[in-house]
Amino acid sequence: MITAHTRTVALAAGLVLSTLALTACGAAPDKAVATAGNGKNLATAASVADLGGMDALIAAAKKEGTLNAIAIPRDWANYGALIDGFTKKYGIQVKVENPDGSSQDEINAVKSRQGQDRAPDVLDLGAAFAQSAAAENLLAPYKVAAFDKIPEAQRDPQGRWANDYGGYVSIGCDAKRVAVCPQTFADLLKPEYKGQVALNGNPTKSGSAYAGVFAASLASGGSFDDIQPGLDFFGKLKKNGNYNPVESTPATVEKGETPISIDWDYLNAGYAEQFKPKGIDWKVAVPADGQFAQYYSQAINKDAPHPAAARLWQEYLYSAEGQNLWLKGHARPVLMPVMEADATLDKAAAAALPPVTGTPKFPSQEQTAKAKEILAGGWAKAIAG
Repeated sequence: MITAHTRTVALAAGLVLSTLALTACGAAPDKAVATAGNGKNLATAASVADLGGMDALIAAAKKEGTLNAIAIPRDWANYGALIDGFTKKYGIQVKVENPDGSSQDEINAVKSRQGQDRAPDVLDLGAAFAQSAAAENLLAPYKVAAFDKIPEAQRDPQGRWANDYGGYVSIGCDAKRVAVCPQTFADLLKPEYKGQVALNGNPTKSGSAYAGVFAASLASGGSFDDIQPGLDFFGKLKKNGNYNPVESTPATVEKGETPISIDWDYLNAGYAEQFKPKGIDWKVAVPADGQFAQYYSQAINKDAPHPAAARLWQEYLYSAEGQNLWLKGHARPVLMPVMEADATLDKAAAAALPPVTGTPKFPSQEQTAKAKEILAGGWAKAIAG
C-alpha cells in the first residue's frame, strides 16, 4: 500500500518520440509466432519462468530491439529516467507516442491498431481504465517476478494489470500569482479563486482528473460508493466562475494559465522543482478534507508487437531500480513497504515526499467501475452552462 511518507512524470535522453495519429492505417501482414529460446510463445508467456529465466527474456527482448510506449511524458513521475535507465541497461529503443495522451487514448490505440507493428506494447493506465481494459480482454496475463510481493488489492489475480506507482490528490498553487494558496477543497469555492482552479484533463478520460473528482466527493460528504458529490462540487465551481476549463500541464503552469491545479502530489512536487529556477513559487498541499490516494497500473497489450520487450519493461519497472526511480520522481512505489523492510529503498528520496498523515484507503474494483460510469454520464452536465 502507499505509505504515509510523503506525478507529472519526467522522461529523459535516449527516448525516441513518435507522434503517430491514433487512427489505424493498414494492418500489418501475418507473421510467424515469436518464440523464446525454449520455444515458448512470447505472446502468451505468463511469467519469466515460462520463458526459461531472465537471461532468456533479455535475449529475446534485445532481439526485438524496440518497445512501443504511449502517453508517458518525460516529466511524469520520473518516466524520463526510467526510459533512459531501461535503454542503457538493455540497449532497447523506447518509442513514445502521444506522450501527453490520456488513459482512454491508450485504450483507443490498442483497439484501432490491433495486429499492427506500431500498436502499443505496454500501457500505463489509471486504475479504473486498467480494470475496464481487462474486462474488454485487451490485456495479456503476465506476472512479474515481484508479483506476489504486491498487495492483493493492488493487482489483478490473473496478472492482466498491477498497480505500480501512485500518490495523493493535491492542490498546486502559484504563490506569486495567488495571494493566499488554498489548502482544502472548501477553500477552492472562495470568490478570490475566480477562473483559477484547473484539472489535469477530462475525468472521463484522464486518471488524474478522475481522482480529483473522487477527492472532491470525499471532501463534500461523498464516499467510495458515491462520487456524485464530486460532480456537484465541480458544478458549483463552474457556477461561481472558479472552474478553469484549461487542461493543466507544465506549460500552462509556467505561463500562469492554470495558477491552481488539482493533480497528483508527485506531479505538483515535480513542478515545484522544475520551475523554482524560473522564479515560480509552486506550493503543494494535500487537502485534509479530500484525502484520496490511488496508483497507476501497468499492463501489456495482448497483441503487443514486441512481446518480449514488453515483459522485460514490466520486470524493470517492478525491480528495486525501477521502484526507486519512481520514488525519485516523488511518486510512491507499490513495493515501498517491501523495500523498506529489505533495505533497498532510497531513503533520501523517501524523505523528500510530500508529507501526508494517516493510512490511505482505496476504492474496490466495483466502486471504481461504478464511479467511472457515473462520471461518463454526468461530467459534461456538471460543468455545462
